[in-house]
Amino acid sequence: MPKLHVLFKKEELDPARLQDKVVIVLDVLFATSTIVHAFAQGIDRIWPARDAADAQRIAARLHAPMLAGEYLAEGLPGFGPPTPLALANTGIRGSTLVYATTNGTVALHNAAAAAHVYVGALLNGAALAAYVARRHPQTQVLLLCAGSVDSFNLEDFYGAGHIAAHFERTGGYALTDAALAAVLLYRGCDASTTLRASRVGRIMQAHGLQHEVDCAAQFDTHDVVPELNDGCLRLAAA
Repeated sequence: MPKLHVLFKKEELDPARLQDKVVIVLDVLFATSTIVHAFAQGIDRIWPARDAADAQRIAARLHAPMLAGEYLAEGLPGFGPPTPLALANTGIRGSTLVYATTNGTVALHNAAAAAHVYVGALLNGAALAAYVARRHPQTQVLLLCAGSVDSFNLEDFYGAGHIAAHFERTGGYALTDAALAAVLLYRGCDASTTLRASRVGRIMQAHGLQHEVDCAAQFDTHDVVPELNDGCLRLAAA
């Protein structure tokens, strides 16, 4: 029975030990929630970037891409908004996006050596777990919480619990203590309350972005499974 494990922050990841694993990256507020929501709204592909300079380098070799992102919760000059609803409102259907964030897109780059890399959020947990269990039934799964610049983030761990609970229901995975802890948090706490109480959630509320936090707190509203291949996120094949 394959193991299901949770890492508390991206800095705990060992790229040398990823070759035979599925990695699911979570940055619930907001990178992975934004990515999942963007694909649900019809975006064609997303190139995650490590930072603004990396985003500009990637964009220079693409045809008419959009740019969006943040650094330390501040918008980037000349870039579109980094949050789910605001980005969707810019008109993204059919577009190519280059997206740079402080933690989530960095975590995706750090996980790129894995056999398969997917984007997870509360928004797509059911679809994602079902897809991975069906396509990679004997493969160890690692839920990678992006965290925040080498710090633990409550909302990412809660999101890991949501996804781990879906995997647990399949009966095909052995959950580590870290995965069990995440599941217990998820089952014992309300999503909206947890995300609002988190450090990032409080920052967002102070900036009048409660509606973005509430968007990210929804369960299983999108059936999209974004997958990273050769540095680019596209919808996984059915």
